[in-house]
Amino acid sequence: MRVVVAPDKFRGTASAIVAVDAIASGLPPTATAFCVPMSDGGEGLLDVFGGPNRFTEVDGPLGDSVAAGWRFDGRRAVIEMARASGLALVDGPDGNDAVAASTYGTGELITAAIETGARSIVVGVGGSATTDGGLGALRAMIPARLRGIDLTVACDVELRFVDAAEHFAPQKGASPAEVALLRRRLERLVDVYRETYGVDVADLVGGGAAGGLAGGLAAVGATLISGFDLVAEHVGLDELLDAADLVVTGEGHLDMESFNGKVVGGMLDAAEGADVPALVVVGDADDDAADHLARHFDAELISLTQRFGAERALAHTADCIRSAVESVVARRTLRP
Repeated sequence: MRVVVAPDKFRGTASAIVAVDAIASGLPPTATAFCVPMSDGGEGLLDVFGGPNRFTEVDGPLGDSVAAGWRFDGRRAVIEMARASGLALVDGPDGNDAVAASTYGTGELITAAIETGARSIVVGVGGSATTDGGLGALRAMIPARLRGIDLTVACDVELRFVDAAEHFAPQKGASPAEVALLRRRLERLVDVYRETYGVDVADLVGGGAAGGLAGGLAAVGATLISGFDLVAEHVGLDELLDAADLVVTGEGHLDMESFNGKVVGGMLDAAEGADVPALVVVGDADDDAADHLARHFDAELISLTQRFGAERALAHTADCIRSAVESVVARRTLRP
């Protein structure tokens, strides 16, 4: 049995690396596991590339100093914007000021990467506290210094720039009035970026990622790509699937967004393309997302909350993942 183990993080309870280990430990001893922690460009992207080997003091989303980790291999830098401008840095939406939160620290990391000698910079977006359209990041940078730099933004959603306010600002603590204010601010930034840089960010696919940071960086020359596709190419996912009998993936919460540029949706599409059955382990799942998965994919869904109860699933996520995989794989009939 050859199993590709490729989950995303279970946000707040298990990193992708922890989830990989838990899944692999639940497989039969006779199985050969190909373990690849995945990311859609958000939190966990650095782990895919080997983890941070640099730390830079930057402004956090609300101005407090943060020691943000990033990676540099002699030519390419990999940055997770969440390490400088992430919602977790302010203890979630209740600790955030959704209007004031800034990506300035992310711009400082990009500047640090350039000053260190990076000629290629990957910025993973996701898990942000911000809806500033990337204005803070641009204020921390000198756009002219990006000449000759290959700047790539790994996006975790396909959202348009202005739509970032309605879709994600409420999750960052914004009230309805603040959402309306943030949308107006993004609409104004579309004009500012067009007038200043000659780039129309309004309809860029993925431009709304990280509260519009992706669009802001695109205005100064960045290329926007799918974070999942970037990671899939890096780990050689197509080659791994060619030799696989089963794919096991997962994440903390399955909803319809999971099929829109996220790891689970990307893994299911890839498994289907390779004609490999899949097992999806999640903390919990919305009913419509569970129905969508059942209708469209050759995949079995396991909700840890349904199987073990919410309290145990949250407190002992890794143990629950291992136990669930062990019981399901033991009875599953695999393709020869």
